[in-house]
Formats: sequence, structure tokens, C-alpha cells
Amino acid sequence: MSEKRVVMVVDMQNGVFATPRHQREKCVALINQLTDAADTVIFIQHTEAGGLEEGSDGFALLPELRQPKGALYVTKTACDAFYDTTLEALLRELGIREFVICGCATDYCVDATFKNGVSRGYHITVAEDAHTTAHRQAAEAPVLISHYNDVWRNFIAPVNPPAVKRVETILKNWKAN
Repeated sequence: MSEKRVVMVVDMQNGVFATPRHQREKCVALINQLTDAADTVIFIQHTEAGGLEEGSDGFALLPELRQPKGALYVTKTACDAFYDTTLEALLRELGIREFVICGCATDYCVDATFKNGVSRGYHITVAEDAHTTAHRQAAEAPVLISHYNDVWRNFIAPVNPPAVKRVETILKNWKAN
């Protein structure tokens, strides 16, 4: 496992947040705490026609999201950040086998990337209080966030069991190592 403190930030973009997201300000503040303390930050950005084209205002990261010097960027076209992207090659090149994931949307892109990453053998910690989503027809955002934290916390992967931790705990663990 890597000893680097790595954070993967998914889809925290202007166009994604054109749909209101639950506790945006709190989520961004917690993500900023993680990225400030990380050795490596990888921003995942979704692109598609209809407002998320590369280079557009919609594609841009939220202005209040801090982008540390040396941050890395991966563009995706599907919910899963591994699907047909440079992400796995980048992680291999950097020797990264372990990372913290956070961002948007809990029930789509964060979930798809988490599950594919675990299936590929990565040791993933979900920042349980630093991911967000929108209200959906089937459930309100707080219910979805809580539900996915529970699913991920109980996800069975014997060789690389995932973890779900609060940002405060992740930062304390990083400081201790």
C-alpha cells in the first residue's frame, strides 16, 4: 500500500452543481481540508454535451474549491472515473494503491468509482461527510448519503476492505503517520 496521502475529488463542477446539492458549503469546506493536507490531489471532471464541455464554465471546478499546486486532473465521460480514462494509468505511474474519495454525486459517480476501484484492488476510504448528492424522486439527499455510507461501510472485499470515515478522523490518522 502507498504511504502517500491521496485524495480523489469527483465532479465538484459548476455544471454538476447547477442542480442544487445537499450541504454544498459544508462539503466543499471538508474537501478543502482534505486537499490542503494531502500529498496528492486528483480532480475527476465529467464532460458531456449540454453544459459540461471541456473548457466551458460548467466544466470548471467550483470556485470555492481549492486546487493545490501540482494537483492532477482526469476527465471522464461516464459515472465511473476508471471507465475509458487515464485514471488507472496515472495511479500506477504514481504508485498509488490507496486513496480517499469524496465529491459528487454520492449515488452515481462516487459510488461507481468506489465500486470499480475496490474491484481493481485499491484500498479506498470514503470521506463520509465530504460527498454530496441531490434530492431524488426515490429519496432525499440526506437519506441517500447515509444509505451509501452504510453500503460502503459494509462492502465485502476481503483483500482490500474499504473504510468509511469522517474527515476529522482521516486528518487525525494522517497526522499520526
